[in-house]
Amino acid sequence: MIRQSAVPYRCGVLTLSDKGARGEREDTCGPLLREMLHAQGFEVAVSLVIPDQQALIEQTLVHWVDEMRLDLIVTTGGTGVAPSDRTPEATARVVDMQVPGLSEAMRLASLEKTVQAVWSRGIAGIRKECLIINLPGSRKAARENLEAVFPALRHGLDKIKGSDADCARME
Repeated sequence: MIRQSAVPYRCGVLTLSDKGARGEREDTCGPLLREMLHAQGFEVAVSLVIPDQQALIEQTLVHWVDEMRLDLIVTTGGTGVAPSDRTPEATARVVDMQVPGLSEAMRLASLEKTVQAVWSRGIAGIRKECLIINLPGSRKAARENLEAVFPALRHGLDKIKGSDADCARME
């Protein structure tokens, strides 16, 4: 079934934080991302905070795609170089193909703000008909990264769902 972009896509927001999962730190990224997605016309179907544990991340992503049939999942956290940062590895294990242009665009946008963006390892990829995007765990960086790819998201999701619309603009 081909979906047109006027139909709201169903999304999930997954926050990866050991302290957040234990209730020791308030999740500020998840609510921000839900608000941003909603403002862009996406339906946020689920939001969760879990520890930054690779197997648990993989299980959650697979469940959200295979069972809940979400169209888009954004993760926040676990994309740096700390020993516990395993989000890119978990995502890479469950996607069928990576979409490096999205992660490159996000890092480029962050590099315009800070050189520390070179440490971000987030990836983007597709599992079945769902796009998964890893965002940094910082509220500011998560906002900037999602804003960097918003203009391309709806068209990409339409293509993932089988749309035959042209990618290039006719001039």
